[in-house]
Amino acid sequence: MTATYIQALKPNVTPHEALRTFSGSGLSTLYWKMRSGPLQRIADAYVPYRLYRVHYNMGRVPHSTFFAMDAVDGSLDLFTFPQLPAASDLVTIHTQNRITPSLQASAAESALRQKVLRVIFQQGFFKVRDLKLEIAPSPLEMHIPYWLGFYGRAFLRCRVLNAVRRRMEGAKASALFESWLTA
Repeated sequence: MTATYIQALKPNVTPHEALRTFSGSGLSTLYWKMRSGPLQRIADAYVPYRLYRVHYNMGRVPHSTFFAMDAVDGSLDLFTFPQLPAASDLVTIHTQNRITPSLQASAAESALRQKVLRVIFQQGFFKVRDLKLEIAPSPLEMHIPYWLGFYGRAFLRCRVLNAVRRRMEGAKASALFESWLTA
């Protein structure tokens, strides 16, 4: 894999903060160390996301929101933006630690529709009348930064820290990065 320039959302976690998070003394870190072994190293990685403008109605009020969905397999959590991320929210990075997009546009829109419906219904099922969900792709392509913590001795396991939301991700993100690393 060759290094290339990508646009990514600005990370909210520095390398020092990521290392401190992965090697902390919390219960989840202790669980990872007992289950997989000691922390061996950390690395940054970038996941491609496609941005979509979604129009819908809640009650009689029209809404327009931007949703970003990972362009790898659509399994990661959505990002929500009230408007397109500004240029000041993005950084250009030269890296080879990026996953290649592989999700077809039609499959992405279908998966996005299901995820957006779930988000809307969580806001209030009875407010949803005459939904008319309209999804339009945005030309902006961006990557989301993540920190990967590698634990183990003979066989390394990957723990994932979202560098924008400042939170640990679950099994789906770990599986996505582990399959990328072994491919």
